[in-house]
Amino acid sequence: MTTLAIRDKLYDYIRVADDKKIKAIFMMLEDDIEQKTDWWKNKEFVQELDVNYKEWKSGKVKGHSKEDVDKAIDKLKSKKTRK
Repeated sequence: MTTLAIRDKLYDYIRVADDKKIKAIFMMLEDDIEQKTDWWKNKEFVQELDVNYKEWKSGKVKGHSKEDVDKAIDKLKSKKTRK
């Protein structure tokens, strides 16, 4: 089973699971979830973002427009719906 299929099954399960199961799942994953959502507390990651921003701002690194990103997302979404 692909990661995408597993992710979809988990989304579907979480939508209908009872409160007790949701709390148990959250407790198992809480530390990982907190690390993912509190990215700004990770000094190394924030420094990397700052370096990337400065390189982009100076023209050293090419960035992508919002339109380009939106097109790429739409393309990925259309691939997902075809499966």
